[in-house]
Amino acid sequence: MALQLLDEYGLPDLTMRNLATALGVQPSALYWHFPNKQALLAAVSARILAPLAELPIEDLGVHEAVRVLGARLRNCLLTYRDASELVSSSLSLGLVGSPVRPQVLEVARRHGVPDALSEVAAEVLVHFTVGYVFHEQQRRTADSLGLLEASDSLNPEEAVAATSDEDSFAKALTMIADGLDVSVTRGAGPHG
Repeated sequence: MALQLLDEYGLPDLTMRNLATALGVQPSALYWHFPNKQALLAAVSARILAPLAELPIEDLGVHEAVRVLGARLRNCLLTYRDASELVSSSLSLGLVGSPVRPQVLEVARRHGVPDALSEVAAEVLVHFTVGYVFHEQQRRTADSLGLLEASDSLNPEEAVAATSDEDSFAKALTMIADGLDVSVTRGAGPHG
């Protein structure tokens, strides 16, 4: 129900009171399961990110893993309104772990990439993707409220904007993966 409220009304209206009302219970009943709103929001964030754990990575190389995990993370965040803002908050407060770190480390270790480089790559991938999607979602919200100039509108007739977002995002993921490849080739550590 929390995801439905998030999608329908946005993050500002995802409150304990509104969720309790939607569930037909008293707000105090929610505190039995969640000690505070941040714990609830962390649980919602974890639910948004859950499909990342289901991604098969056994046959992926490092370069491909960066691109595939970034694309999947973007898709998870775009599934729900304001998801990037919610997940960003949960990540910054340490309430959820990096959604791609375990997979990046697993693939990288299989291919002999030092953990230090893999850690940096995972961090860059998460921060870039969450930030990129945050901007996408802000533009979509502004467009739905009629706040964008007609030339900047993202309405369905102008699918070029969405396609260019996807293309730009894919190119940026390739750049991140290429940067990891170069770092591995040079034998540089995370600060080198």
